[in-house]
Amino acid sequence: MIKDILKEVEDLDAAITAAREAGASQDPADELLGNDGADTPDLEAMEARRTELLNQCTDLTAADRVFLARHQGRPRIDEYIDVLFTDFFEQRGDRQCREDPSILGGIARYKGLPVTVIGHRKGSNTEENLRFNFGMPGPEGYRKALRLMKQAEKFGRPIITFIDTPGAYPGKEAEERGQGEAIARNLAEMSGLTVPVISVVTGEGSSGGALGLGVANHILMLENAVYSVLSPEGFASILWKDSSRSGEACDIMKLTAHDLQQDGIVEEVIPEPLGGAQRDHKALFTALDAALERHLTQLCKLNGKALAEQRYKKYRQIGL
Repeated sequence: MIKDILKEVEDLDAAITAAREAGASQDPADELLGNDGADTPDLEAMEARRTELLNQCTDLTAADRVFLARHQGRPRIDEYIDVLFTDFFEQRGDRQCREDPSILGGIARYKGLPVTVIGHRKGSNTEENLRFNFGMPGPEGYRKALRLMKQAEKFGRPIITFIDTPGAYPGKEAEERGQGEAIARNLAEMSGLTVPVISVVTGEGSSGGALGLGVANHILMLENAVYSVLSPEGFASILWKDSSRSGEACDIMKLTAHDLQQDGIVEEVIPEPLGGAQRDHKALFTALDAALERHLTQLCKLNGKALAEQRYKKYRQIGL
């Protein structure tokens, strides 16, 4: 399984780094004294083993891709914004209740073009995960997102959303403040927006929590991202009353990027480095940047009415 492979790869990464640092700090006198480094780890052997392991990551199961989609080392929305956009100005609050930090949004420039960027925000450690509620927005987050999208429509700015959430927050207080209504309103309003909307599924896209930012003209997915009506664990619990069968559920749900592309839901799958996006952020950003530019250029050629009609037809055809 991919989990075991990556564990060994990560151990090799640490050993290779340590060996290189030891070699770099070796006393030059060792060479003069005839010390050939025989006691140091064999770098070539470790690198060959790492390559061998990574080459096993080419034919992954759906469960493997779910594991990678949830990997803590995958890039977060803050990193995408820092690398792909300039002049980002964050906007906060839903103007009704409070600020929800689990959705990050604001105005930025993409290659000089003003755009609105919105996305789910997870943390990179336990403290950040708690602060951002593990990427599970409340109704205030979706209302903030809608406020920014309507503002973008008013000023003619394309909208780019980044989806990475296990779902909207299911707590009692969220429901009391209108969680279902907030997501439903986003779906309705996004369907009629007259500016280009591109959604990028970067990790885990589950349930209405993902759909609240996902009604787009074009949907892009990272190769190891997943997009589904609910989590595999939830699916298994409902269908079989046994969450331990989540691996079996992954195959049935058809939640991988390639499955969704074949069904016409996703326009393009963005390739990831062997072993997952966490292995090489720079390579991933380069591939995503090229895809975003292509799709944005294409959509910006359409007028407002055509954009709304294209989006409407896209979703009406799903499942036919």
